[in-house]
Amino acid sequence: MTIVATMEDSIPETAAPPRPRRAVARHDRLALTLLAPSLVFLILFTYWPIAQVVLQSVTIETFGTKAVTHGAGNFVRLFEDASFAKAVGNNLIYAVGTLVPSIGLALFLAVGLQEATRLNAVLRTIVFFPVLIPLVAAAALFLFVFLPGIGLLDHYLGRLGFAQTNWLGDPDVALASLIGLTVWKNAAYYMLFFIAGLQAIPRDLYEAARLEGASAPQRFTRVTLPLLGPTLAFVAVIALVNVVTQVDHVVVLTKGGPSDATNLVLYYIYQQAHENYDAGKAAAATVVSLAALITLSVLSLRTLERAVHYEA
Repeated sequence: MTIVATMEDSIPETAAPPRPRRAVARHDRLALTLLAPSLVFLILFTYWPIAQVVLQSVTIETFGTKAVTHGAGNFVRLFEDASFAKAVGNNLIYAVGTLVPSIGLALFLAVGLQEATRLNAVLRTIVFFPVLIPLVAAAALFLFVFLPGIGLLDHYLGRLGFAQTNWLGDPDVALASLIGLTVWKNAAYYMLFFIAGLQAIPRDLYEAARLEGASAPQRFTRVTLPLLGPTLAFVAVIALVNVVTQVDHVVVLTKGGPSDATNLVLYYIYQQAHENYDAGKAAAATVVSLAALITLSVLSLRTLERAVHYEA
């Protein structure tokens, strides 16, 4: 028997030679040099302000004296403040009232406009237009919409036989008016994420569902929604962050009124810092808000890590 060995068989496998330490050190120095400007700005404009706020929240200053102590007194005063409790309650109502309609509307629009056609391209542009308007400008626009009696909303509702409503002056409907503005402003932004998630779903799964006789609603509930789980979790967290951080429309339209009916936590912080000159309480409220945002971020990461990802 003749044994024929190829050249590849005769050459033993060897591991890749290790990189010299000098080359590794040079590579690390280059990476640090390129990242240094970003790290400096990150420290100056993110971590240092956070550290200052945390320090201010535990700093207690006595009015009229220079005495300074440290402790949890600002947090005690914060949680004893009825206005803060009212702002937190408003934020919870505002969160529920904006999350469900805006995410539901965004998903509906994404499903209807996911196909790349010329008509859908035009409709996407029209639907996305509110996102391009700054929140301050959108609030100024809706000021004319919500004007009692002569505003666009009362004008057209009056033609349908409805009575005039003071949309921003009635404590019972003022927060609902801000919720409507927020849904109009943010739904198209969330739509973009859902369109990206829908386009990532393998088409083979829909074909298999059709062959099994699944109807359109069944394909949506059994295929689309489960595969949109990671996208839905991400959009929900982004929407929650917007609920905590967006306050421009409150400043322009209601300034927290009437009777604190639209006072959100971020506007409460502004009031304490710039109207009541209570920096300690404002810093304590900021720390509480920051803790809520960090909690939301951690929950989002855990949700995305546990989510099931499908590949074609």
